[in-house]
Amino acid sequence: MCGITGWVDFERDLTGEVRLLREMADTMACRGPDDAGVWLDARAGIGHRRLAVIDIEGGAQPMTAERDGRVLAVLTYSGEVYNYRELREELKARGHHFRTASDTEVVLAAYLEWGENCADHLNGMFAFGVWDPRRQELLLVRDRLGIKPLYYYPTPNGLIFGSEPKAILANPLVRRVMDIDGLREVLTFTRIPGKTVYQGMHEVLPGEIVKVGARGRTSRRYWKLEARPHTDDLKTTVDTVRGLLEDIVERQLVSDVPLCVLLSGGLDSSVLTALAARKLGERGEKARSFAVNFVGKGEEFTADDMRGTMDAPFVAEVARHVGSEHTDIDLDAAQLASAAARGAVLKSRDIPIGLSDMDASLYLLFKAISEHSTVALSGESADELFGGYIWFHDPNVVNSPVLPWTAYGSMDHTALFDLGLLQKLDLQGYLADRYREAIAEVPRLEGESGLERRMREISHLHLARFLQLMLDRKDRTSMGCGLEVRVPFCDHRLVEYVFNVPWSMKTHDGREKSLLRAATADLLPQSVIDRRKSPYPSTQNPAYDQAANEELGKILADPGSPIYPLLDKGKAQARADGNGPSGRMERNLLDNTLQMNTWIASYGITVDL
Repeated sequence: MCGITGWVDFERDLTGEVRLLREMADTMACRGPDDAGVWLDARAGIGHRRLAVIDIEGGAQPMTAERDGRVLAVLTYSGEVYNYRELREELKARGHHFRTASDTEVVLAAYLEWGENCADHLNGMFAFGVWDPRRQELLLVRDRLGIKPLYYYPTPNGLIFGSEPKAILANPLVRRVMDIDGLREVLTFTRIPGKTVYQGMHEVLPGEIVKVGARGRTSRRYWKLEARPHTDDLKTTVDTVRGLLEDIVERQLVSDVPLCVLLSGGLDSSVLTALAARKLGERGEKARSFAVNFVGKGEEFTADDMRGTMDAPFVAEVARHVGSEHTDIDLDAAQLASAAARGAVLKSRDIPIGLSDMDASLYLLFKAISEHSTVALSGESADELFGGYIWFHDPNVVNSPVLPWTAYGSMDHTALFDLGLLQKLDLQGYLADRYREAIAEVPRLEGESGLERRMREISHLHLARFLQLMLDRKDRTSMGCGLEVRVPFCDHRLVEYVFNVPWSMKTHDGREKSLLRAATADLLPQSVIDRRKSPYPSTQNPAYDQAANEELGKILADPGSPIYPLLDKGKAQARADGNGPSGRMERNLLDNTLQMNTWIASYGITVDL
């Protein structure tokens, strides 16, 4: 797992830009603490920061393919290709020779063999750039589900790209501007696919190839979800899901560095822990698991509609059941609310969009795990895929023409922001536009109607929109600590299959994630099989909100604060005094607002509304 960056310009000579390319790459030292490298010719500069996971000695980048002293292609690559061993054998049979044992060289050889169609052959999570000196052409490729990030910024004569915005922003050609849509995204926790909060900066879409040459830029999607008839009966479907999970987890356990599993005591992470423990046990190894635990959680925990049970008892039971070597990471409210944690999250994400204390706890959890392990498996996307979120099962939400996650708890922006600004932003209209765009992209199955048709829409909304928010959060907070997180439930074979399973089969026993429960029931304690979905934990300690309110008060006391002109001073002061609304969504809104203030100041952002 790494940080990649580069710059192509078809009008200037870049061979003298070694220092700038190194500076661009070094902004992502957290993604690649083990090694760094740059490569330049007249028209292209390629940079890389490496987190060594496979073939520690042989996988240095940027990696070049040469023949008779001539450079054929230069690769900067981030991610893991889980079928690289099979691909290596196929490419050997086609005449390719390998000097390393890395998956990086397999990707490079795949490009030489199949060109831009190499993406069709890769199973994994990846983002990479290939500069082809023969064609004077840059290729940017992102994995099918968008697990690994990849951004680009067009220039008059070329393009700048990077795993993270900070790498692109290090180039003086890039303007640091947030426009009105950028502010709307910050305030609504939604995203326009392909756009960012930075004006002029784009994100390569999941399953997209962007090609840049002297004549301009083109793009195409090499993968999208398709609607297909599902002809398997329930038993066959359950068996197929189980078989896919067995294969996926086995592939994703390949690593030359320490590996672990994130365990929450919920169904998704427990399934991965159990499968990993079984596969590793067959190799004479023991699975290691980690969980977050809030200090004092037992005393302050209050059950609600979203979260009915604590994680800790289930975590302990699963660890005992599968025999994992388990560690709890204890965090307290002071750590979560600290300026250091907030700053680290913002530096990792480059955008002031998040989930307040849940982002801070995730970052601190990953930071602690990275001292013991370099790779971790996580249950991300199981809820989107198998229908785990509570709003999948709420008829009022299902039947509403809105993005489902925005219907289940909305933010009261009037509690903080100036009414005139909110009227200009028209956030409800903005969300309605995003919903219409997303619904228009849903693949349809002929003859499908009623609830089955609607739940296909709901599933697609989550996989195409909500999952992108979750994957970005997971990647950036983990790589900010130099930890590679793998997400087995995002394997495109599993996603393609389960997406087309009828909703009636996904909920065949009347519960959320019935299909996943049925496919893995023999692996887990009955208590976990029966446990209701419980989201990633949030601290209920009032000290966190008190700290946030105090920070808001400091902003209100300083008219020079970047977001001061955007606030309704009276209502914001009431919140700072502890008299405003303070639910889960209000906490997220306040935290994003505080992060935006820091972001504008520290990143030198111009706000253009």
